[in-house]
Amino acid sequence: MSDTTATRILSFIEARFPQARIDAAQDIFSLGFINSLFAMELVMFIEKTFALTVPNDELNINNFRTVGAMTALVERQRGTVGVA
Repeated sequence: MSDTTATRILSFIEARFPQARIDAAQDIFSLGFINSLFAMELVMFIEKTFALTVPNDELNINNFRTVGAMTALVERQRGTVGVA
């Protein structure tokens, strides 16, 4: 997992929810911070920040539950999984 990618995603979430203290493995939906509007903001943030388009088949809640899952999504779309 790219620390830079994860840090940027985590920073975005914490900027929206300053009271949130989460790590890359916590399910942000179960913590109650995420609603449907913020979920769309997350998709737009990821697309803009990492210069990619999330394909419809990747618009799955499980790809957005954790910072780790979102980081893996970005890496898959960039084709950088397993690249050091």
